[in-house]
Amino acid sequence: MICPRHLTNQGFVLLCSIGRKKNISMKTLLIVTSIIESVTGLIFLILPSLLVSILLGSCTDSAADLLVGRVAGAALLSLGVTCWLARNDEKSVTTKGLMVAMLLYNVIATMLLAYAALGAHLSGVGLWPTVLIHIAMAVWCSLVLLEMFVNNN
Repeated sequence: MICPRHLTNQGFVLLCSIGRKKNISMKTLLIVTSIIESVTGLIFLILPSLLVSILLGSCTDSAADLLVGRVAGAALLSLGVTCWLARNDEKSVTTKGLMVAMLLYNVIATMLLAYAALGAHLSGVGLWPTVLIHIAMAVWCSLVLLEMFVNNN
């Protein structure tokens, strides 16, 4: 097996060296994710129709819509709390698994929200900023995971 540190592809080496020089911190990522997802989850739990309106420019008309929004809020709040509790445990296998799950979540959220805008023609004032945030978080997760892979952590 070829060790990624010895690959001659300058883009890969540059990307890895940027990660080490700027200290792409898993702890910082976990804290930022914790804050964003906890706040979003709480808003979904308390005022799901407000957040759906901001994101999609649509109303939640039924009790079922409100329930689904609140369940999504509970999931986001759970993700936020999990990230907060894992922030000081950067070396564990469980935290690495959490990083992979966060990457998967951000990629899927990006695709679903982009589809909402482009395919379903939904649009709220917060839709594209939210897409951009999920893209940025997915890139950040990728860089942290890449740095972990290169450093064999």
